[in-house]
Amino acid sequence: MNYLAHIYLSGEDNDLKIGNFIADSIKGKKYLTYPLEIQKGIVLHRTIDSFTDSHPVVKQSVHRLFPEYSHYSAVIIDILYDHYLAANWKDFSDIPLDVYVNNFYQLLTNRKSDLPKKVQNFLPYMIEDNWLLSYASIEGIGKILFQMNRRTENRSRMDLAVKELKLYYELFEIEFRTFFPELEQFAAQKIITL
Repeated sequence: MNYLAHIYLSGEDNDLKIGNFIADSIKGKKYLTYPLEIQKGIVLHRTIDSFTDSHPVVKQSVHRLFPEYSHYSAVIIDILYDHYLAANWKDFSDIPLDVYVNNFYQLLTNRKSDLPKKVQNFLPYMIEDNWLLSYASIEGIGKILFQMNRRTENRSRMDLAVKELKLYYELFEIEFRTFFPELEQFAAQKIITL
């Protein structure tokens, strides 16, 4: 999924990062069983998703893929937008991407007991295959989409979306660069009010 964007949008707060990262594994009100600061990260994740899903630029990107990938189009766009964030990381952070992701992996390793079992189970694979750094290349995104397709038992055909990424590369990048600063501003404001 679009883990990199969620982590980045959490700022420097480690509890927010953890909550934002694990949020997809926490259903309904189960988030209330977590410490307050991690709860805030889960809430932040959910509001980021709502903002993203309703944004007209994102809808434009999703619409381009919809004829081929149906309701999986939004998931694919989340992943593709993470590619543009990773590929252009120097425009967003002074910390090199490899250092940033290694620091995050170390945080997760140190705080493993705060993670849901599902996340604990995939964490070693995430670190070993360096998912977050792999987002920066088309080949890496291809592997992520392949894994996502397998999780849907090949129903989504997400692995084929690399074709559209290459075909519409500049267009998707323009849309990402239009949308993402608005998302950054939204997330920064949301953090203040949590």
